[in-house]
Parts: sequence; structure tokens; C-alpha cells
Amino acid sequence: MKLKNNDKEMATNLTQDPHSVRSGDREKVLEVAIGREVRAFRKQQNTTVAELAQLTGLSIGMLSKIENGNTSPSLTTLQSLADALSVPLTSFFRQFEERREAVHTRAGEGVELEREGTRANHQYNLLGHIGANGSGVIVEPYLITLTVESDVFPTFQHGGIETIYMLEGEVDYRHGDKIYHLKPGDTLFFDADAPHGPERLVNLPARYISVISYPQTN
Repeated sequence: MKLKNNDKEMATNLTQDPHSVRSGDREKVLEVAIGREVRAFRKQQNTTVAELAQLTGLSIGMLSKIENGNTSPSLTTLQSLADALSVPLTSFFRQFEERREAVHTRAGEGVELEREGTRANHQYNLLGHIGANGSGVIVEPYLITLTVESDVFPTFQHGGIETIYMLEGEVDYRHGDKIYHLKPGDTLFFDADAPHGPERLVNLPARYISVISYPQTN
């Protein structure tokens, strides 16, 4: 598949490999989790490696190995680090023990609800929800169904980023001052702070996946 110039530029800017396994699945290794926490606490306090070495009596090389997960520090060493950084010893194990959640919603089991600003006969089915999490981002995936009885007022406006993927039917979808004709298989990715919504229902019923993401506030 050939990419257009603007597609190539966008792809070049994407630095995260969605198929990567963090350093050979080292995320599960206790040493790596401890090292991340030590580095994070040190940076939060604007402390250099050299300064932390002076506070703990550890060498700069040893601290570098600990932060990179290349050595298993003793409890005595961890206690020295905890004292120097003024954090509980258990805080170094936080990421290792933290649960990673997943939500499986079977076909037809999405929770039907009314979102704030929902228009008449716009059926919203929430497909899953994970609250506060380590990523700092809240993501809301919806299955939206529009019928002949649905209103068309393009006045949705909220914070975050939204992605729409058309499954069935056709709609003219407004974002700001532009109209996009969406058909099955089409995707629209946009800043949700601009006024947006179905402008014209072309072929009904219409169904599409809407994924809204925004920073968590707590």
C-alpha cells in the first residue's frame, strides 16, 4: 500500500510500537518496576543521581543499575532510598502490584444510557469503562444507533478527542464548519471541543462506534 506524503509524515511522527512487548516483557520483572519508581520519585524531587548517591552512600553506577532494572537491590538498599526520597518503602512496589483492568462486553450487552447533550432517539450503548488508571486518560467507547426518528442537531461540544468508525448506513457529519460524508468503513478523528454531530441522516438505520478520550481529573 502506498502512502501519500502527509500520511508518511504522520506515520513518521508515531513513535510508539503498538505491538511491542516492553523490553522482552520485562514489565513483569520486579527489578524493572522498582527502578521506574525510584527514578520517578527522584525526578519529582528534582534530585540528580549524584545527589541521591550522596544521600544514600550508594555509587552513581549502582543507582543507574537500580533505575534501569539491571540489579536486584537489597531491602537495606531500598530502605536507604526510601529514607533519602522521603517515601514509604512499599511505594517502590506500587507499579509491580498494580492491577491492569480489561472490560469484556458481549454483543448486545452494552449499557444503554443518555449522555449529557444526547439528542432524541440517539441510542448510546456504553461498551466498557475503566475509571482512574495509570495512563491518566479516560476512554469512553460507545455504539451509537440513529433511526428515522432521530433528531439532527450538530451541537455536541465537549473536551477531549473523539474517533468515529461507521458500521452501517450513511450520515453527513459536521465538525466545525466542515461536513464529512461517512459511509461504512469510514473513520473520522477530531478535536471534540469544536461543535460536531450528525448534520444529515442519509441512509438509515445508521450505526457507528464513537470513542471519546479525555484526561482524568483526579
